[in-house]
Amino acid sequence: MTVIVVMGVSGSGKTTIGSILAEALGIEFADADDFHSHSNIAKMSEGHPLTDADRAPWLADIATWIGERRLGVVTSSALKRAYRDVLRGDHDVWFLHLDAHPAVLASRLSLRKGHFMPASLLASQVATLEPLQADEPGSRIDVAEETRLVALRSLNAFYQRDSRTV
Repeated sequence: MTVIVVMGVSGSGKTTIGSILAEALGIEFADADDFHSHSNIAKMSEGHPLTDADRAPWLADIATWIGERRLGVVTSSALKRAYRDVLRGDHDVWFLHLDAHPAVLASRLSLRKGHFMPASLLASQVATLEPLQADEPGSRIDVAEETRLVALRSLNAFYQRDSRTV
């Protein structure tokens, strides 16, 4: 059994696509934002990027959630390979890397209302991002297209699991 980790920078559609996948598969969904400490949320709200030390307890909590399930979908920026290694641990995890040109992501963030993550932090996330590698279980999906198409491509990649980019 597999837990899907929907990863990518802010504005890539992790929550939207993750919840669609979970509903389509009939499995539990968790949003990584719900695992953040109040201090991390405050820091990001003030426009400051998180450090590895800030992220460590957050990643550990998500990894615990993963370890407690045989099936599920959870979001996480999972920007670095080391972060993905923490999330994967010794569990059956498949990563769905939602990717797009930074201009597409910036446009999406400019339209988003009521989220603690300001658009000003996009550049730091893009600079930190280590894209999903060929030896990591998962697929990379371009999210510049309409949401339903991205969701269908994501489901197809999950079912095929040998696809690297759709």
